Amino acid sequence: MSVKDIKVIAFDADDTLWENENFFRDAEKEFCRVMAEYETYENLMTELFRVEVQNLEIYGYGIKAFILSLIETSLIISDKKVRPEQIDAIVGIGKSMLDKEVILLDGIVDLLDKLYGKYRLVVATKGDLLDQERKLKKSGLLKYFHHIEIMTHKKHGNYQELLKHLDIQVDEFLMVGNSLKSDVLPVIELGGYAAHVPYYTTWIFEQMDPNDIKSDRFFELKEIHDVLDLFGRATT
Repeated sequence: MSVKDIKVIAFDADDTLWENENFFRDAEKEFCRVMAEYETYENLMTELFRVEVQNLEIYGYGIKAFILSLIETSLIISDKKVRPEQIDAIVGIGKSMLDKEVILLDGIVDLLDKLYGKYRLVVATKGDLLDQERKLKKSGLLKYFHHIEIMTHKKHGNYQELLKHLDIQVDEFLMVGNSLKSDVLPVIELGGYAAHVPYYTTWIFEQMDPNDIKSDRFFELKEIHDVLDLFGRATT
């Protein structure tokens, strides 16, 4: 089998189709401003990361999970002395994130236009169900996709369930995304193909060294439009 045998191309959503992680960085800065009387920026960020990772198996991913972790962190850092108006400000940070406009990344529409009809295109993304559905609807991209899969996690079992639903073999599947840890490594380990398109900022939990992935089915790309180069002139 080779890349020419691929039938399904799956795209991550956040930071692959549209901007996302930069909104979290802005929210973290605002949270640290609200909580500045209790602890330094560095210590606040260290504790927030610890709480977020601890809560992943409970809350999963997405803005709602993030805000719950912000509130929990505020209680820990302040020794439960955080004031109601500060909690209100933290909740406001979350609502503001949920109200953000969907900003498509450069080149994604042109890429989907060229791939549409030649491959089955799907979205395979983590996050909160309601929020991801909102962003997909506002993005104007729904018309391109054969299937939408909003996953609790992106582990081997989650991808195996997706492949079973799509009724394809793993070596007929290409995953495209910005996270090596979630979008690339599990698919490569299963025997599929994966393309990494870096975003300028990535959550620490998702970071890893691309040199640690040793596979001729792994493609390190500079930008989303480079996906076309994997298929040569078949998509032009």
